[in-house]
Amino acid sequence: MPSLKPALVLLTGALCAVAMTGTAGAVVHGDSSTERYEFMASIPETVPAAGGAKGVCGASLIHPRWVVTAAHCVDPEGTGAVPDGTVRVGSDHRTSGGTVRSIDRVVRHPGYRLGQPNEHDIALVRLDHPVRERPIRIAARPGPAGTPTRLLGFGTTVDTVDITEAVFPERLQQLDTRLGAESECAPGYAAVTRLCTISRKAGAMACVGDSGGPQIQRGKHGRWELIGTTSGPGDTDSLCANGPGLYTNVPAHAQWIRVTINGPSHR
Repeated sequence: MPSLKPALVLLTGALCAVAMTGTAGAVVHGDSSTERYEFMASIPETVPAAGGAKGVCGASLIHPRWVVTAAHCVDPEGTGAVPDGTVRVGSDHRTSGGTVRSIDRVVRHPGYRLGQPNEHDIALVRLDHPVRERPIRIAARPGPAGTPTRLLGFGTTVDTVDITEAVFPERLQQLDTRLGAESECAPGYAAVTRLCTISRKAGAMACVGDSGGPQIQRGKHGRWELIGTTSGPGDTDSLCANGPGLYTNVPAHAQWIRVTINGPSHR
């Protein structure tokens, strides 16, 4: 989940599709999904600077007409990756199934900044029409360090930040992880708005193409709740699976999400 220069970000999975500038791709050494995640969404992307290379970003349905993703996934000027204009919701396959909608509007967080790490790397995408799939609830707060979590994504299964070497799976991948302490990521990476995430399997983590995808935890009644969106690496290592991952804290941005979705100009 290494950070790349903007022109290459999506080329290697920007975690969104091609590379990672604080971005990620398909889950390296994950497993094929074991249940249906109706809220899982994917955003196909193209990287003109990489010869039109194709990639993908993840997203989560949080409202019948809105998905939340990483801001760098919908930042063509900053990352070089251009969304193809559609969102697929509710499928465990990257290029088939579920419900496909056109992108009607994109709203990036006003505090978003590309960097190492990215800041407020979160955005909302409005669909042109509502979908019937069931949205996921945003957790009141992430659990403490050590809390079991799960990552979902269609990112590269080969540990690389080079889009030309990435291998994007057709089947949705999942990886069981845990929330880490801020000290388990590189200094300055994890913070109140950024979650340090540790794999429970050696040599496994989100990577190029996983950007924007969900990090989930079990709620009080056993249902999955959304706590994070894949943002990038949790350290400066050049490979994804060698270190921790960094996730935007979705509950920390819940007020902005509510105001954006309910605002008169966005209904």
